[in-house]
Amino acid sequence: MLTRKKLGDLLIEAGLITEEQLHAVLEEQRMSKGRLGDLLISKSYVSEQQVIETLVRQLGIPYVPVHQLQIDPQVIALIPQKLAERQKVLPLSKEGNKLVVAMNNPLDYFAIDELRMTTGMQIMPAITSKEELERAISRFYGFQESVEQIAKRLEQHELDDPAMLQDDIYSPVIKTVNQIIEQAIQAGASDIHFDPQEDGLRIRYRVDGLLRSEKKLPLHMQRVIAARVKIMAQLDIAERRLPHDGRMELSVDNRKIDIRISTMPTMYGEKVVMRILDSQKRNHQLSELGFTEHNLRQFENGINSPYGMVLIAGPTGSGKTTTLYSALQQVNSEEANIVTIEDPVEYQLLGINQVQVNSGPGLTFSIGLRALLRQDPDIAMVGEIRDLETAEISVRAAMTGHLVLSTLHANNAVNAVTRLMEMGVEPFLLSSSLNCVVAQRLVRCVCVNCARQVEPTPGERRLFEARGIRVDKLRQGAGCMQCSQTGYRGRVAIHEVLLLDDQLRSMILRSKGDSEYRAYAERHGLIPLLKDGLLKAASGLTTLREVLRVTSMDSSQAIGF
Repeated sequence: MLTRKKLGDLLIEAGLITEEQLHAVLEEQRMSKGRLGDLLISKSYVSEQQVIETLVRQLGIPYVPVHQLQIDPQVIALIPQKLAERQKVLPLSKEGNKLVVAMNNPLDYFAIDELRMTTGMQIMPAITSKEELERAISRFYGFQESVEQIAKRLEQHELDDPAMLQDDIYSPVIKTVNQIIEQAIQAGASDIHFDPQEDGLRIRYRVDGLLRSEKKLPLHMQRVIAARVKIMAQLDIAERRLPHDGRMELSVDNRKIDIRISTMPTMYGEKVVMRILDSQKRNHQLSELGFTEHNLRQFENGINSPYGMVLIAGPTGSGKTTTLYSALQQVNSEEANIVTIEDPVEYQLLGINQVQVNSGPGLTFSIGLRALLRQDPDIAMVGEIRDLETAEISVRAAMTGHLVLSTLHANNAVNAVTRLMEMGVEPFLLSSSLNCVVAQRLVRCVCVNCARQVEPTPGERRLFEARGIRVDKLRQGAGCMQCSQTGYRGRVAIHEVLLLDDQLRSMILRSKGDSEYRAYAERHGLIPLLKDGLLKAASGLTTLREVLRVTSMDSSQAIGF
């Protein structure tokens, strides 16, 4: 049981507020009947983080990031929804006669007594933030209600009932899918995965580049969930043996959200992946994308050329499109006719003519690019070079007075050159047309709220020193509410910029290998991806582990990872 201390006394003991401030707020509380903690926070005497840290430190109450938890529905059912919403509590787990309950104010003894009488169990309070708790209560209770309704209908053999799947906001299937999508958007997720496994339908969100499990549903619900998503994307729900691709558009919090859908049959049902694209997301300036001064200057030299080809290389999810759009914004002007061919159009750019690929009636990248070149463009942007035909048209356009920007799947900037030649692009065409290649990856940033300095190990020092970087301290996140205890919040790109000169063009013409291109480029100013990442780690922007993770650095063994 908790020692019956008062919040105000604990905050005074911690030196966060004065007795005068407490008395003033207590007087106001008598008039407004508000919660003491909320009033102290509203007056900026303390932050919610300080209140939580004080309770954790002085009373040993555990902090729990409730949005990361999967809670057993039977545990949720122990506390009625109305009571949970009124007292702002959420049951987390049960062990014997003990019930762990998340609360924003674990010193609310009246709430604890009511929970004890309602459940007949000993209440063990945990603490979480108010906003996180409110979202979790809405998510678990509203979600659980919909799931229970789906289960009842499935028991009644109503799987093929159209009312379960069509656009009726009261349908439990529709409510469940909508809640999953809305919560993913609120969490800042880029993708939603519906993974059918032997033990259930696992729902995961990709946040800051990493997947995390959010919920698990009974496996027998997989079919209706997948069918609802396919209806939203206007796909054939009867065909479950073949992959499908589609898209849909939603309005969430007055923002237009485009979602790409991909389905694939697996052993336990269709796996569905939804990619979330915020088409109204603010476009970045190039200077905001994490380029070092040297790399930014090299890249700007490439895109400021009147003609030639500029490529952004990297794997899926490495931020290539963001860099490409930022470059387009920089070169956009009244005097320039800029036309793009994309699949899909992810962000809308003012003053630029954007064309959506539509393979149904035959508007492919290559056909669209041919038509684009008849539109008198100064600058052409091709969303992605996927095949030889598109590559050759892009190269020839770059040789005939157009600036062509595109993306390519390649491991690094040098590899992009040989990748195009492996596609079948002739070396003499490539050497005459290619201006610049930028390779990039995204690394997670150290959370600024919980960042702390740490001493690098001897192995880590050697890794930095081998690349001419001196490091005295590194930074890493300890984990806090704002970063969901991960130590990371947000992402930044690391880059490798290859600007072609006459010698490199001559080497391409003679079809030299990757290693020769790279050796020459590094002697003449190329900063490899790994080194750019190490520079960002040395500055405290990210961690060495993150850099090694995204660059697949083999020498991680040398530093004891």
